[in-house]
Amino acid sequence: MRLLPEETMGVLRRIDWLARRRMQGTLTGKHTSPDKGISVEFAEHRPYAPGDDPRTLDWRVMARSDRNVVRQFIEETNLRATLAVDVSGSMAYVGDKAATLDGKPLSKLAYAKYVAAALAYLFVKQGDAAGLVTFDRKPLDFVRAASRPSQVRRILEVLDRSNAGADTDAAAVLHDVAERIPKRGVVFLISDLFDDPARIIEALHHFDFRQHELVVFHLMAEEELSFPFSGYQQFRDLEKSVPTLRIDPHAVRAAYLDRVGAFIKTIEAACGNLHADYVPVNTRNPLRQTLLRYLGRRMHAKRGR
Repeated sequence: MRLLPEETMGVLRRIDWLARRRMQGTLTGKHTSPDKGISVEFAEHRPYAPGDDPRTLDWRVMARSDRNVVRQFIEETNLRATLAVDVSGSMAYVGDKAATLDGKPLSKLAYAKYVAAALAYLFVKQGDAAGLVTFDRKPLDFVRAASRPSQVRRILEVLDRSNAGADTDAAAVLHDVAERIPKRGVVFLISDLFDDPARIIEALHHFDFRQHELVVFHLMAEEELSFPFSGYQQFRDLEKSVPTLRIDPHAVRAAYLDRVGAFIKTIEAACGNLHADYVPVNTRNPLRQTLLRYLGRRMHAKRGR
């Protein structure tokens, strides 16, 4: 339970998360469903058919138009939230400016674990189902979405034992995940997205094709964003067994920042085109601040149809 510190719990007690897209679930819940049912929110009229409940007849419309019609309402349902957490080698990076928790600086992976734990708790708390996928070049752990209270502990146990490992093939994994999630739901991708951006974007479109709502937490360390190094430095690829490179940061800084900026803009623009939430996360920022900023904004966002 250390992945749910008190500062996180304090944020989550006051927040609900509502889907923008219509969800398909098995229980009555908070989210708009593609199915029609009985609720307080009107959807549309349709012609009366034998066997319809007479209480749903719209007498005012019938009096004006001499047509027998019934009122249909938006049915609310629970949703399935799947947390896809990148545990590839590059997620092990910490950096000197990383935020701390319990006195320890957070690697990108540690930060991702805390975010995923918070989201799992949030959804189960509000009666929805939460599941988990961890991945590097392939899916590693797959916890099917469930809404029972013990699901939170199960997800936390998997997150706790996950370590940064191999190189990344995020795009291939995401295509697999999109096919394995039943029904339409919401997918939270928590990753540094260090892969071919064109392939990543193609995979994001796969989620949209499957009618899943998508939220992308794009985690990067301050040093990856600003490249503040000076003097000759040794750089090592955390995902490949290659010799370290000794370079002068001043000689490559401008080109590096241009490439990183273009990479971020490409991913952000793709998320905008897909109406997906793009959440840039600098691991320099405190975890509580990141959660409050996104969840608070999301809670007050207009629900879609």
